[in-house]
Amino acid sequence: MSRYESSFAYIRSKLANVLHANELARRLKEDGVEITANSLHPGIVLTNIFREGGFLNVILGFVGKYMFKNVHQGAATTCYAALHPQVKGKSGLYFSECKIAQQGSHAADTELATKLWDFSLDLVKKCSQNS
Repeated sequence: MSRYESSFAYIRSKLANVLHANELARRLKEDGVEITANSLHPGIVLTNIFREGGFLNVILGFVGKYMFKNVHQGAATTCYAALHPQVKGKSGLYFSECKIAQQGSHAADTELATKLWDFSLDLVKKCSQNS
């Protein structure tokens, strides 16, 4: 059994968020629904998410106070994507630093997004059958 790595799990969860938003945007558009779905990178925000990670995380926490955004600054791109008039009606986009940004190759993989969507749907169905 391999050791759990919180940083890798975090990165994978963020990729899954982007893939899900992309697939949701595609499906909404395909169904003619006028709801937008976008994803974003808030920047590196100083939180306590890696509080259990040992010595390296202690160092990152100390240095991060001077290098990373605080939570209020990290919310800027979220607010922009949700509220700015220039974004109204735009869907399936990725935002960073309050502007449209290029997605990474894995995040732009439509086949991977569909596989994740289908896998998630199967899990939900299984859980609902067991309850």
